[in-house]
Amino acid sequence: MPEQQPLMARKSPYSVQVEGGKRYFWCACGRSASQPFCDGSHRGTGFSPVPYMAEKTEWVWFCGCKQTGSPPLCDGTHKTLD
Repeated sequence: MPEQQPLMARKSPYSVQVEGGKRYFWCACGRSASQPFCDGSHRGTGFSPVPYMAEKTEWVWFCGCKQTGSPPLCDGTHKTLD
């Protein structure tokens, strides 16, 4: 696990309609310009993107604060942050 903390991309989650059967890569470092997904900006940081396989087409909420206990999805941790 990286020693540094990820950057908070935003305090609220990202609501995204995912396609069933498609793999997504969630940005864990907070540096991506393509939030909530990885654009390679983590290179050299010690962070790695987190894969997410959509089982069906539906709306999901990806973590924006990067502090979730259940990456890559929001678990409400942002509500406890200053």
